[in-house]
Amino acid sequence: MGISHVPFLFILLCYCFRIHHTVYFTRVSGQIVEDQQQSLLKLKNSLRFEQEKSHKLVFWNSSIDCCKWIGVTCDQEGHVIGLDLSGESINGGFDNSSTLFKLQSLRILTLSVNNFSSEIPSGFSKLKNLTYLNLSHAGFVGQVPIEISSLARLVTLDISSLSFLYNQPLKLESLDLQMLVKNFTMIRQLYMDGVSVSAEGNGWSNALLQLPSLQELSMSNCNISGPLHPSLTALQNLSIIRLDQNNLSSPVPGTFADFPKLTSLHLSACKLTGIFPEKIFQLATLSDIDISFNYDLNGSLPELPLNGSLQELIVSHTRFSGALPASIGYLKQLSILDISNCHFNGTLPSSMSGLKELTSLRLRFNNFTGLIPFLNMSRNLMHLEFSHNYFTGSITHAHVEGLRKLVHIDLQDNLLDGNIPASLFALPLVQSIYLSNNRFRGQIDEFSNISFSMLQILDLRSNNLEGPIPQSIFNLTSLNVLELSFNKLNGRIMVDVLLRLSNLTTLALSHNNLSVETNLIDVGLLSSFRDMSRLELASCYLTEFPSFLKNHSRITTLDLSSNHIQGPIPAWIWQLNSLVQLNLSHNFLSSLEGSVQNTGSNLSVLDLHANQLQGKLQIFPVHATYLDYSSNNFSFTVPSDVGTNVSSIIFLSLFKNNLSGSLPQFLCNSSQLKVLDVSYNHFNAMIPECLTQSDAIEVLNLQHNKNEIPGPSTTPNARSHGTGGNIIRAELGFVFGLGLFIVPLLFWKKWRVRYWKHVDSILCGIFPQLNLEYETRGGQSYQVLRWRP
Repeated sequence: MGISHVPFLFILLCYCFRIHHTVYFTRVSGQIVEDQQQSLLKLKNSLRFEQEKSHKLVFWNSSIDCCKWIGVTCDQEGHVIGLDLSGESINGGFDNSSTLFKLQSLRILTLSVNNFSSEIPSGFSKLKNLTYLNLSHAGFVGQVPIEISSLARLVTLDISSLSFLYNQPLKLESLDLQMLVKNFTMIRQLYMDGVSVSAEGNGWSNALLQLPSLQELSMSNCNISGPLHPSLTALQNLSIIRLDQNNLSSPVPGTFADFPKLTSLHLSACKLTGIFPEKIFQLATLSDIDISFNYDLNGSLPELPLNGSLQELIVSHTRFSGALPASIGYLKQLSILDISNCHFNGTLPSSMSGLKELTSLRLRFNNFTGLIPFLNMSRNLMHLEFSHNYFTGSITHAHVEGLRKLVHIDLQDNLLDGNIPASLFALPLVQSIYLSNNRFRGQIDEFSNISFSMLQILDLRSNNLEGPIPQSIFNLTSLNVLELSFNKLNGRIMVDVLLRLSNLTTLALSHNNLSVETNLIDVGLLSSFRDMSRLELASCYLTEFPSFLKNHSRITTLDLSSNHIQGPIPAWIWQLNSLVQLNLSHNFLSSLEGSVQNTGSNLSVLDLHANQLQGKLQIFPVHATYLDYSSNNFSFTVPSDVGTNVSSIIFLSLFKNNLSGSLPQFLCNSSQLKVLDVSYNHFNAMIPECLTQSDAIEVLNLQHNKNEIPGPSTTPNARSHGTGGNIIRAELGFVFGLGLFIVPLLFWKKWRVRYWKHVDSILCGIFPQLNLEYETRGGQSYQVLRWRP
């Protein structure tokens, strides 16, 4: 009978045991939660952060359960398993003593986008349960601690950094890549962009072969070197490979086309060589590829797969060539196509018209010909860049109809003609339009929707546009840059009209048949255009200086050439501290007020040629590289002690003045001098030997003086020089800003052509902004040097 009571007693004992342990563990669990909350509050108090920018820490307080705090995640038992402090403007206060490392249950930790400005604490090794650790762009510097390698449960590790920009890189030195990842057997995502790995040869790729589960690899700008090894294709789970800005210096293995899951391949600026494997473009899984800025990489675009997955195709700044395949139209998901700065040619396939998802189409700097296709189905298109090709035909309203999201239009430097459709300027979101250096003709019609316009840049220079400037342009109140130079526009620009464009930073109206109302300079603009940095009014019938510039310290480029300005150059011009380029050539200026040597230290290009300037010659602004004083009436002897600081001068022309005496010895101090022209003066002493022996001087013109060249023992090394009648020379002066016109030499035409071609090539080599172009004026073609600011 007693045996029958055993089950009851056993059940009673078990019940009591359960109650006891439930109460015990509840107390323990509550204590743990309380400890966690205190640890988090101590963590908050130890961190320095900007409270006005905080969206998480600022709201942490003891009156609310920590599991309800923003950025904190708990499991069902109340253990903190997730902590997100990203973007909290934290700027220090984090080391091994941090109470963060007491949160033993943490699985997910994000500290990204802060500025800790310290090394990564080794205390992370205590967080054994971490599966996700994101320390990206958090300001960590110095050596990555070896303790990170002990986090064997990591699935995602992101230690990407921009600290190298501040000369304090995050790096692996005592710890190499193989040691770091040796325990990461579960890792799927590894992001180390900007971490200095400095691995050579196959070391870094061999280290990665230990990670069979790896799906995403991002190691851009890690100082790793090549070659790219075919063995990487053993990582069959890889879907994302980003190795941009490394010194791989090798071809891309053909085996990269064997990745069965590859969706993203980024190898830009890696010094890739050889021919890029075409089969990679044909991968059915591939969604984006960027191999841009590999200047020695050859290749072409193959026939692309039907219904391919490509959304971004970027091969710009490579040696890719050939035609764009018609199968480009198969890529129905294509959003970005950038093949600019390559060697593609041929006409664009009509199938491009069916690319409905396009947002960015960049084809500039190639050799494309033919007509520009209609892209009306690409309703999301924002960036359209076709410049520097050989496209022909016209642009009509039909080309832009429906493209209401266009922001940037660049069609400059082509062979386009016809009228410019007014609807182009009325697109609601367009901010920049570049149509320069084409053959557009006719008048520009007035356009509507001005009140909604966001247009900031309008560049129509170097076309054949005629008639008055439409009033609609002067209602574009957001306009920053207005470039209309080198057309056939006519009419008079009135004060009240121009003042509407109060946000202008660049105004270029040169070389049209426009006249700018004289008194607008003194009346309307005195308190306007405070942000103006470029003013180009060459050949605008000006008779006086724009005095409003007296208080405009931001002016960097001023071109008032080919006008009717008389009298002295006012002293205030030399006090424009930001002035870099000043062109006052082809006026009737008589003298200089103030000293050129007292000008702002930024002045680099000074062109005063073809005036009536006289008096004491003041040669050298402090940092000038291009100086042209030619075709004036300077008559004083050049002082021997003038201009000792001439090291920066590249071009100096004193042609056709009344200078006498000896060539100053200080010219020998200019180690950069390429072109020196002192012809048609009265110099009568021995030529400094340093000039005739200079390896730097490309053009040395001394003709029509009384100089003597040192004897036969000092044969000149300069490649082009002359004295007496050996070289016939006219002015080298140019109109910078939008053009440099070569004035024909006298006498022998064949020699003249060869000579000027030589000078042109020298100037283009000296000044990267210069480009040789051809322009038709009065039915004749002229070679023109254009300055591209």
